[in-house]
Amino acid sequence: MGEFLDAAFGFPASLFSAALVVVVAFWLLVLFGAAEHDSFEGDLPGTALGIADGVPVTVGASLMTGLAWFTGLAGTLALHRAGLAGPAHAALAAGVLLGSLLLSWWLTRQLVRPLARLFPDEPGPSREDFIGQTCTIRTGRVDGAFGQAEVAATDGSTALVQVRRLGEDLAATLTRGSTGLLYAYDDDGEFFWVAPYDAALDPRTAA
Repeated sequence: MGEFLDAAFGFPASLFSAALVVVVAFWLLVLFGAAEHDSFEGDLPGTALGIADGVPVTVGASLMTGLAWFTGLAGTLALHRAGLAGPAHAALAAGVLLGSLLLSWWLTRQLVRPLARLFPDEPGPSREDFIGQTCTIRTGRVDGAFGQAEVAATDGSTALVQVRRLGEDLAATLTRGSTGLLYAYDDDGEFFWVAPYDAALDPRTAA
């Protein structure tokens, strides 16, 4: 354990250890909702370095930091066990620093390519995307306090959303299997306002 700590806090691994602490602290902030995973998008030269091709720059930079720390630690351990001192040790330590940076950069470029499939270019459907879309009622009734409907997103997926209807006397016009039109979203109640929809009255379907 002592040898590991000596290497982790010795040159050049100490440089990567400090960077790794920053990376871990950043992802803890993301975990607790105090930061976004793409907070530094466009602020770091990740794209120029080729470590952010298709992934957020924070992912590429974190991956490269972790790999640099691991390779730098391994090289520093090897130097400690070699027992070198003086100019020879300094020259080899500089070589470990440069080699760790180059190796971690190359490995990161190879790894971000398959990881890019986990970060599609187009964002997923949002609630605002559903406004103006038709839906299928999935509950026996829809009124001012209750109702659910199924709506299809542009990517072909479907979602079950909460819907509400204005006008209790007209609630029976929206029953299971009927078609409704989502025309607004209530942020406080987290539901859509829905109205009966008749395709025959839609000017877009008129002959």
